[in-house]
Amino acid sequence: MALFTDTERGAAEAVVNLSYCNPFLPERIDYERTILGKTFVATDGAWHKHVEEDAERPNIGLLTQRAKELADGARERLIRGAKTREAERPIYEDTALYYLYNKYAEPLLEYIISVEQGNPADTILADMYRHFQKDVAYYLGVPGVMFDLGEAPHMFGCFFQLRRAWRNIYDYIIGGSMASARLRAAVWQSIFTCDMRRYRRGLYRKMGDITTLIVGPSGTGKELVARAIALSRYIAFNPGTNRFATNFTHCFYPINLSALSPTLIESELFGHKKGAFTGAIADRAGFLEVCLADGAVFLDEIGELDPPIQVKLLRVLQARLFQRIGDSADRRFEGKVIAATNRDPAKEMEEGRFRADLYYRLCSDIIVTPRLRDQLEGSPEQLYNLLLFITRHVAGVDEAEALADEVAAWIRGNLEPDYAWPGNVRELEQCVRNILIRKAYQPSKSQSLGPRESFLDAVAARRLTADELVRRYCTLVYAETENYQEAARRLGLDWRTIKAQIDQSFLETLRSA
Repeated sequence: MALFTDTERGAAEAVVNLSYCNPFLPERIDYERTILGKTFVATDGAWHKHVEEDAERPNIGLLTQRAKELADGARERLIRGAKTREAERPIYEDTALYYLYNKYAEPLLEYIISVEQGNPADTILADMYRHFQKDVAYYLGVPGVMFDLGEAPHMFGCFFQLRRAWRNIYDYIIGGSMASARLRAAVWQSIFTCDMRRYRRGLYRKMGDITTLIVGPSGTGKELVARAIALSRYIAFNPGTNRFATNFTHCFYPINLSALSPTLIESELFGHKKGAFTGAIADRAGFLEVCLADGAVFLDEIGELDPPIQVKLLRVLQARLFQRIGDSADRRFEGKVIAATNRDPAKEMEEGRFRADLYYRLCSDIIVTPRLRDQLEGSPEQLYNLLLFITRHVAGVDEAEALADEVAAWIRGNLEPDYAWPGNVRELEQCVRNILIRKAYQPSKSQSLGPRESFLDAVAARRLTADELVRRYCTLVYAETENYQEAARRLGLDWRTIKAQIDQSFLETLRSA
């Protein structure tokens, strides 16, 4: 007797693939469709949070129920003495684990929120783990299954990490464009790698040794990405105390290096001994020392580091050792380093401002944060979704929609459709605040592109259709000549063609510039 029928096996294999895939990549949809068949509910290709939604996507409940049916059916056959093929055992195990993760996802989220609010519900956690143990024994403690029940605490820790990672990525890295989807997928991969089976088997213990470098322009959410990674690290569960080893809210240690002098940077990072310099009136532990083994130090704008401090940081990354200023005793750094820069690392190395050996210790995991312009390219409707998120924060839920409408209308009436948003999301936030206060926003002249520069920028970024390119180029040449015949001569076209191609809105913008 086989564990699964042919149809069930196909669905169960899809459940396994779904369990281990990157949930922010489009491949997830194919697995869901295979599992659910006709009951599959079509959703966006880029899985992202909508402002108006309060619940998970509709397929989640259907997938959970289907995984339970598959696991229950296979378990019943095992109890009845089915002779399983070796290849079927991991399929059954992973199908059961997928069901259990979804069963405990909501209770785990409630616990996570209670910790974030400073009221960890430890009694609820203990009760949750007790039920989890029983469920693991029920599904994985049956004859023919090779799962070690002693791994239950580790699986509980993995589920806790998965739920935190999902919350930190899905809820806080917003945007429905493919650029945003790729960013979420990259952050997920930075936490779990591209092989979650290997991660679960043992790589989770080693991820603190891998440094993450976040590269992107100012205002693109580099600290948000760093925070998501830091707060989503694996934390072991202790079944003896019924607690996790670390409070995850204490795992993020950010330092903005551009805001500090070299002496203060060194003190903040490495700590100092009393009397090490003027003002050092007591011993002080730096972030590298107080950072928990499950935590991460975030070095924002690492390109600002002076060469002598770069050498000291290099030793931390190579040997995991450092010394306080004024002290000769070695101390060990146990956490993870996450760094970020808005500079071009290759150019910084070429011009001698950044050590190549330090860069090659930082570049084992690189994440590139997209510009706002990249997020909106091909998905201009995403601007309104971003505005809703921002206005909720700036003006509150009750006023958010009205303010978002007002800002969107102002942008449509006063900025070019392909305005580059050089300040990225940070600029968009300030635009919202300006319109809230003064009903207008004035882009910085140093940032604002003129209509000609904006056109060239749009061409370079390949944001124009062929029709838009022809119309605007004809309009640009006509605006310079104010004569259809001369514009036609320069472009090698009939003057009537030029006249038919004129973009009146773009022409007015050119004339008023």
